[in-house]
Order: sequence, then structure tokens, then C-alpha cells
Amino acid sequence: MAKLYFYYSAMNAGKSTVLLQSSYNYQERGMRTLMFIPAIDTRAGAGRIESRIGLGADGLALRSAENVLERVRAAHATEAVACVLVDEAQFLTRAQVEQLTEVADRLEIPVLCYGLRTDFQAQLFPGSAALLALADDLIELKTICHCGRKATMNLRIADGGRAVTQGAQVEIGGNDRYVPMCRRHYKEAVASV
Repeated sequence: MAKLYFYYSAMNAGKSTVLLQSSYNYQERGMRTLMFIPAIDTRAGAGRIESRIGLGADGLALRSAENVLERVRAAHATEAVACVLVDEAQFLTRAQVEQLTEVADRLEIPVLCYGLRTDFQAQLFPGSAALLALADDLIELKTICHCGRKATMNLRIADGGRAVTQGAQVEIGGNDRYVPMCRRHYKEAVASV
């Protein structure tokens, strides 16, 4: 039976690297994968998945109104799909996560989702909330705070490194806008604003 997996972490834990390695492992054995990335994330270009360590591959841009089940079903009808992988899964809608459960349950294709658990205000993203509720397996990928403790929080920073505590939930960025921190240092940074 295929499963829906949610690999979650704070920023800079290597989620995209693990996704690309997983896809490579399937492809190396002659199996087809579909890699999706929400269309909202265009840092590397539309549909492009890239890791901070320089690995990258073309994926499929997924708009929030699209039915991912139908896209997978259509692709699978032309050539068997062995695995579906989704980067930046926090940006999925609840409906899309429900559709991914159908990919696993009805099409019997494993689905591996990678994303953040919470935003810069320590609130769940809609896609992450749905994945935490519906995924068969939850796997935490770990990264570290500047103090060496496990980082679980994502601090949004402004120019000069000062913490940002207000703003839209979604603001695409990398190391220039976000810093992974342990809860203690996150709370200290936010309190200093």
C-alpha cells in the first residue's frame, strides 16, 4: 500500500536536497517520478527545484487552483509513475493535500512531501496543517540554530538582520530573509523588536 509522507523542518535542513536524492534513486533504477513545486516559488525559475548546496532539477509548477490528482492521473496514464515528490509543500492547499491522499490510496503511488511546518510567526501553513493531519508518516529533518541546538523555528529578518514580526504569511525567500533558530533564540529575537 502506498503512503503519503511529510518530511518537515525549519529552513535550511536540506529538504530540497533529500527530495532530489529520492527522485534520483527512483530514476537510477529506471522508474519515473513526478516532481512538483508550487508555482508561487519562482526563486530558481518556474517549476525549478534547487537546493542550497547546488543540486537542482526541473519539476512541474503547481498552481493553487490545480487538481494535482488529475495531473498525476494523466501523467500516469501515458507512462507509469513510481513516485510523486512535492517541494515547498507548505504552500499546498488543503484540497491538494486531500488529492495527494488519493494519489497514494487510489493510484497506489507513494507521495513524498517536503516543507516547512510553521511560518515566521510560529503558525502552521495551510498545507502543513493538512499534511500533519492526513499524512501516513511524519518525518522531521533536523537543522541547527547558531547556538548548536536543534532549530525548530523560522525567523524572518529585514535588512541588517533585525527580526520581522508582522507581515504576510508568505514571503518567498532564502537565507537573505529567514534564519533557522531554536525556540529560545527565536523568542529572544522576536522580543527584541
